[in-house]
Amino acid sequence: MTDKERYLSLCSSIKRDGINNLIDWLEKSDFFTAPASTRFHGSYAGGLCEHSLHVYDEMKRLLQVYPEIKVSEETIIITTLFHDLCKVNNYAVEKRNRKNESGQWESYDAFITKPKLNYGGHGSKSVFITQQFIKLTTEEAVAINCHMSAFDGDVGYIGMAYEQFPYAWLLSAADQSATYVIETKKEG
Repeated sequence: MTDKERYLSLCSSIKRDGINNLIDWLEKSDFFTAPASTRFHGSYAGGLCEHSLHVYDEMKRLLQVYPEIKVSEETIIITTLFHDLCKVNNYAVEKRNRKNESGQWESYDAFITKPKLNYGGHGSKSVFITQQFIKLTTEEAVAINCHMSAFDGDVGYIGMAYEQFPYAWLLSAADQSATYVIETKKEG
């Protein structure tokens, strides 16, 4: 099963009004071919979809370690697979030059950030996009909004959000585990 097929299979279990419109939008966008970043984790075509699936897998693993955090499978799928929708239609490719191992200049393609929609921070933009299609619960919106932890917001407020909604912290942990453990091993 390809990453796209697995992603869409997981999405097919979501039973909320508007989910088909969200899936249609994703399929018409660059989601399945976009990188997860320009030069960090998943900085290759398809990296965004792959990263989202890694976050899902890490969340399932972490919930076994934290059985006191109870959420539905639908919430897990929504928050992990849609946490980075801010990156849809966010990248472009440009030609750059570098010296190869022989010391010769060569041209290569590099991803650059060139968003079609500028909207606040990373998490808030993902919440905004997701809610254009489906209604999120408060816990889901907080989790997606705060998944970047201190990298994207006021640490004090994020800490209070994590105290109120421990699942939000767990989404951040799953995202960081996917980024710094799973994807670093793969790329390294």
